[in-house]
Amino acid sequence: MQEFNDNYVENIDDFPIAMAYVPWQREPVICEDLEEGFRCGTIFPELIKPFTGRRCI
Repeated sequence: MQEFNDNYVENIDDFPIAMAYVPWQREPVICEDLEEGFRCGTIFPELIKPFTGRRCI
């Protein structure tokens, strides 16, 4: 088990604030099969981005 590093808490102010880019969703389309959408974690097909180990497809 790793020990807690107190330096991390002391240096938290040295880290930049994160910025997110969230594009507007236009004309939202909802999955025809809602059960499939819920299994994927979203009912919006354009947000289904399976992880392939390198990048989203």
